[in-house]
Parts: sequence; structure tokens; C-alpha cells
Amino acid sequence: MFKKLLPYIGKYKKETVLTPLMIVGEVLMEILIPFLMAKIIDEGIPGNDIPYITFLGVCMIGMALISLVFGALGGKYAAVSGSGFAANLRKAEFERVQAFSFANVDKFSTASLVTRMTTDIMFTRMTFTTFIRSLARSPLMLIGSTIMAFSINARLALIFLVAVPILAFIIFFISIRSHPLFLAMFKKYDRMNARVQENLIGIRVVKAFVRGDYEKEEFQLASEDVMKAERRAQRLMVFMAPSMQFAMYACLIAVAYFGGTHIVAGSMSVGELMGFIAYINQILISLMMISMAFVTFMISRASMERIVEVLDEVPDISDENADENLEVAHGGIVFDHVDFSYFKDENNLHLENVSLIIRPGTTVGILGGTGSSKSTLVNLIARLYDVTRGRVVVGGHDVREYKLKTLRESVAMVLQKNTLFSGTIRENLRWGNEDATDEEIEAACRVACAHDFVMSFPDGYDTDLSQGGVNLSGGQKQRLCIARALLKQPKILILDDSTSAVDTATDASIRAELKQHRGEMTTLIIAQRVASVMDADQIIVLDDGRVNAVGTHEKLLATNEIYREVYEAQLKGKEEGGEVNG
Repeated sequence: MFKKLLPYIGKYKKETVLTPLMIVGEVLMEILIPFLMAKIIDEGIPGNDIPYITFLGVCMIGMALISLVFGALGGKYAAVSGSGFAANLRKAEFERVQAFSFANVDKFSTASLVTRMTTDIMFTRMTFTTFIRSLARSPLMLIGSTIMAFSINARLALIFLVAVPILAFIIFFISIRSHPLFLAMFKKYDRMNARVQENLIGIRVVKAFVRGDYEKEEFQLASEDVMKAERRAQRLMVFMAPSMQFAMYACLIAVAYFGGTHIVAGSMSVGELMGFIAYINQILISLMMISMAFVTFMISRASMERIVEVLDEVPDISDENADENLEVAHGGIVFDHVDFSYFKDENNLHLENVSLIIRPGTTVGILGGTGSSKSTLVNLIARLYDVTRGRVVVGGHDVREYKLKTLRESVAMVLQKNTLFSGTIRENLRWGNEDATDEEIEAACRVACAHDFVMSFPDGYDTDLSQGGVNLSGGQKQRLCIARALLKQPKILILDDSTSAVDTATDASIRAELKQHRGEMTTLIIAQRVASVMDADQIIVLDDGRVNAVGTHEKLLATNEIYREVYEAQLKGKEEGGEVNG
């Protein structure tokens, strides 16, 4: 785990190395100060040697100042290297997530990934900073003070050796028992964050249905679960500090008692005892710092494991063996005996034996009931998921032969969930083409029937959108997403129920504009409304993940029961009333 994380120190190696070096200088000064203090007590004061006392006193002050400078520099370098390490780790984790397929993201959940890139990295950074300081300072202080203590009185120093095994056992026992409790705690954090994310995204629905009190109760329960998990995890940790303090004060009392007997017996001077107590104090403080470093490590060990899980996750979809020079020649699509399962289980298929041929430049409608895998089918075209069996061919080549960037730049998708980002309308539209001119943006918006409503805003295309475009209606968001997709000038345009929020007249206008301006672009339209697909060159009827029928509107109306039932339910009555013009 450490080997996998340490390379993310990156360009902050210098600060990482300088931190313990500064700590070495700080510790050396601190170790020498008690030695000089003992000299003052044993030699300067009895002889009333003021120059000697003054000289050693000035030396002690100088050492304290030097120690202060080294400590401050150590803290500065530790902060720089720690924050740099965290930034590199966060960047690497985010880049790994960007390489994930939908299946990889589904495995972790969005809320868990957010926790791993925030809370978990914070704990990991804290441990990293603690280690490069404490693991340089504490062992050096421990070794140096132990040598000095034994040099003063070896027999008296044996008291310290009695405390070490006890403290080591306490640290080991607490560390082993606490780790699984912290893992459970972070899982509770994931659930709480998921609840917060879901509530904030759907805040308008919550308010519309007056479910605020219910959401408060649900969040309270999630928050209490986190609190209980934290209590269980910290319950063992609270014994660490009292145990260390008990051992420290017990040692100091024993040293004071036995040291006093040595002074009375004349085998030890007062200055030596004072210096010895100072060294014992440094030893015990070092042990406490080591124990606290282990506490920090045990808390963040779970976090580090969760981060490594993300970094080690192999993207479900890879294009390592793809041809970098292969371009998508046209928008022709072939599904060749395709099976697909979200669970990679051949006995639990969501698409089964799908074979289709879609000619370049045609418009294809896809119709089917809820859960018939319409969206699943089109997701395979851009390799958002990979087939379980069979193959998907785009532009004459298996989609796995293309680099992902090449393939996806040739396929524009307007998904069921219309996502816009914070920024202006113009900035959102340029997601489709960052170099698009104002004329190209306006032309795309006219095709998507979005130009008129955009220009009705005081700032037009420079209108700021809130996160998710919540200051737009559902139909307005859909039309902007269609315009954004058109700006890619793709070989294949996929509209996944993306006009469901617009009225039938606007829907018809968008289809008419697309037909007029599509050129050689292949268009796939997933819809619930027959009116949205009845003018298509061919219509695919899906039923429970299988292709039920393929044909034109007239052919399906005459031969396919599913299509006829949907048509009659939606349109026949309106046609008879003269409201619909085919």
C-alpha cells in the first residue's frame, strides 16, 4: 500500500527529505539542553561561578532558538510536502475515475468516490505529514535521550525498559482491534454522503412534495449511524493517551524515588538527577508521539486502502490495443448477435441475440416499453459498456478497434438525464465544440429550436446557468443538450428520449430541422411517443431486451402487435379527431 502511494510525492521530494533533516537539527538541540542544565546545577551553582553559568545559559538560549528555527522549517516543509502529496493523489484518483466505464462507477457509487477524494485523502495527508515529522523526531529523540540517560545512570535507566513492553503491547492491541471499526465507519460516511447528494440534487422534488421533515429524519438516522460508528472506532483509541500518561508518570515517580536514594547514598548528584528526569521525560514523550502516530495511521489506514482500491481498479473498457490511426468513416452501425449483461452474467442478459443493420445517414426510431433495454442498446455504440458476446460495428469496424476518444468524438449522445454545468449557455454549448463560432452556436440552437428562448433572456447566450441548469425548464435543457450534441458534427447522433419534455409541435419542429440539416449523419431516436419516430426510415421495436420487429411505420402498423397497440393507445384517437398530421 505504501509503495503504491509514495510515488505520488512527485515533485515534492525535496520538501519531504528536508522535513526530517530539519527535525534532526531540532532534536539534537533539545537533547543537549538538559546536559548543559546538569552542568550548571552540579558545577556552576556550587562554585558560584557566574561567568560559567552565564556562558552555559547563553548556550542553552542559543540552542533553544536554533531548535525553534529548525522546528519551524520542519513544519513548513511538512505542510508543503503534505499538501502537494494530497494534491497529486487527488489528481491521480480523479484521472482514474475519468478513465472508468459506467460499470466501474456503478461498482463504487458516486457518493463513495466523492468521500474517497475528499475525506479519505484528508486523513491520508494527515498521516503522511505526521509520519515525516514524528518518525524522524520521535525515534531520534528516543535513541538520543536513552543514550544520555544510560550515560548518567545505567541502573536507574532500567526503569524505562520496564515500561516499553507494556506500552508496545497497548499500541499493538489497540491498532489490531481498531482497523475494522474504521473501515465500517467510512462505509457509514459513504451512505451519509449518498443521502446528502440525493437530497440536494432532488431538492425541488423534496419541496414540491413537502417531504422536508421526512428527509430530515432520514439524514438524522444516517448521521447517527456515522456517530455510532465513530464512537465504536474511537472507543479503543481513548485508552491510548491515558495508558501512555499512566506509564509516563509511573516512571517519573519511580525515577524520583530511586534517584533520591542515589543522591542520599552519594552515588548521584542533584544535577544528574535533574538531567536524568529531563531525558526520561523526553523518552516517554517520544513514545507517546509514536503511539499517537500509530493512532493516526490506524485511522487513515482504512482511508488509504479505499484510495488504493480506486487507483488499482482496472477500467472495464480499455483501448490499449486499438488502432490510433483508425477514423470513423461513416455512421453505419451493425449489431452482430449481441448479448449484454450489466452483471457480466451470461445467464442474466439485458440484451439477447440482437442483430441489426443501420445504414449510414438514415434516421432510426427505437420504441419499446419501460425496461426493454433501449438505452442499453445505444450505450454500446459509444462503448459506454462493452458487449458480453457478439460485436458492435461502427463505420465498418468493431468499436473495440477504435481509440475511445476517436469513437466518442464521432458519436454524440443526448441522454435521458439532461446535464448542464455551472457557467453561461455559450460555455455549456461549447462542450460540443470548444472552438465553435457564435454563428455555429446559433445555427445549432436554431436546429434544436433553442435560439428563440435563449434570446428571450436579457443576456442571451451569456446567461449564467445554475448548477445542473436548474433555472431552465426541462424542455429548455433538452433543447440545449441537443444543440450541444449537434455542435460536435458527429457521424452518429443518439437522442435518448431527449424530447420528452417538449410539446408535440416543438418535437415535430426539431425532427423536421434535423432531417433537413442531418447531411450524412445517422440519427437514432429513442422515444416513448410514436409521433417522435413514425417518420423514421426504420423503426426498431424492442421487447424485454430482444428485437421484436424492424420496419417502417406502415409495415409495423400492419404486422406488429406491440407497435400497433402503442400507436392506437397514443395516436389513433387524436388522428380521428384531426389533431395529428402524420
